[in-house]
Amino acid sequence: MSDKKGKPTPKRKEAQAKLKVSSLSPAASKEAKKALKAQARVRRLETRAAYMRGEESALPVKDKGPARRFVRNYVDERKSVTEYFLIFIMFILFLTVIPSPAVQLGAIVLMYSAMIWVAIDGFLLSRRVKKLVAEKFPDQPTKGLGLYGWMRSTQLRRLRAPAPQVGPSKKK
Repeated sequence: MSDKKGKPTPKRKEAQAKLKVSSLSPAASKEAKKALKAQARVRRLETRAAYMRGEESALPVKDKGPARRFVRNYVDERKSVTEYFLIFIMFILFLTVIPSPAVQLGAIVLMYSAMIWVAIDGFLLSRRVKKLVAEKFPDQPTKGLGLYGWMRSTQLRRLRAPAPQVGPSKKK
């Protein structure tokens, strides 16, 4: 028969108190906690910096792999109007506040025109990216790469994460 039988189950606080074995004084444990927090913060900052540099080990699953790196570089080296889409839409929203029906109608026409432009550009970019990846990496699946490239192309270059590894190309 087990020696645990015959007595009540300990309360959670009591069980957790038994598990905590602290030979440190309260002041020393506060210092240890501060040191652990500082180390964790430094580790987070280093990991974030590695992520922004595009180091493969620091990338999340959605950004890992040679095909995704290729797509990022392809999108980052092309100049596109779509990266300014959000700024343009904010400007258009400002125009809709102006109490002139002509200005408001013009703003709405501009907004829908911009949305159609971005959708067409994204569709064409998606097809191009998938085709290039299929040629360059025949063993890699292309599922999701088109949308990945399109979403990256709609972000301002300075706000892209991981940060662009290549600059815009100057084609002549």
